[in-house]
Amino acid sequence: MAKIVGPGSLIVDVTGFAPHLPVAGETTKGTTLRFGPGGKGSNQMTAAHRAGSTVSIISRRGNDVLGQILERHYTAEGMTERYVTVADDAETGSALIEIDESTAQNRIIVILGANDAVSRENVLAAEADFADCDAVLTQFETTVEAVLAAKELAHKYHKPIILNPAPYVNVSADVFNGVDYVTPNETEAEQFTGISVDSVEDCRRAAEKFFEMGVKNVVITLGIRGVYFTDGKRELTVPAVKVKALETTGAGDAFNGGLATALAEGADIETALKFATCTSAISVTRLGSSPSMPYREEILELLQKEFGITL
Repeated sequence: MAKIVGPGSLIVDVTGFAPHLPVAGETTKGTTLRFGPGGKGSNQMTAAHRAGSTVSIISRRGNDVLGQILERHYTAEGMTERYVTVADDAETGSALIEIDESTAQNRIIVILGANDAVSRENVLAAEADFADCDAVLTQFETTVEAVLAAKELAHKYHKPIILNPAPYVNVSADVFNGVDYVTPNETEAEQFTGISVDSVEDCRRAAEKFFEMGVKNVVITLGIRGVYFTDGKRELTVPAVKVKALETTGAGDAFNGGLATALAEGADIETALKFATCTSAISVTRLGSSPSMPYREEILELLQKEFGITL
């Protein structure tokens, strides 16, 4: 079983559903409100766990009612909270999510709370897990110092590091130097490179910018247009799997958790991209972010059906 470790966010989603999203000044009558575990870090680790990996997230949450939602989730999933600091003087991170029921598109406000204090020391405390892991997975929803510490340990123990550069933050290009896989969506790719990603040629140009920053492999997710990969020599595109989407929140997180698992298991990049694509496709057919993540047997079934790959 592959082992994945890294700093990541713990957030509770407060999600409202409505027939359409309101414009400025408008009040829209919604249909339901849901509370559920989320956060890019936790979503990705949940996806990796359900896809077959052993995972350890390094994070912080408050000792409050939202924190209890996350605690129950981790207990039910059988995921460790060994490196989760519970802070009495901080609030658990939250996300206010609006879902358009007619299109499944969303609008999100993230309040980082305790996630904004995940430190270098928190990451270094997990060094033993970095030493024997198979991959390191992280994002920008905690702190840059936590990401840098994770990269430092990944390099120290010669482990591949996957950086999902989301949400966008204004960071030095040095943060990307030495990253094995960077996985922006088309919006994030434009934000970090200045290149609008509307075609394969645009993907190539954006990838070149990431290579100039020191990234080794570039994966750009393109929503319903699929995914693009290049290592500067080889180029791959994988089509999206057509499904009936109920909610797209967490789709990118599902992709990253699936990708990390497949790479950690030693899969070749094409198989890993297809495994990740199937993980993401299933997630959007369900409500919620962490709860929508599919289990390994579901991913393998879709992988065989859509791409003829048996693992």
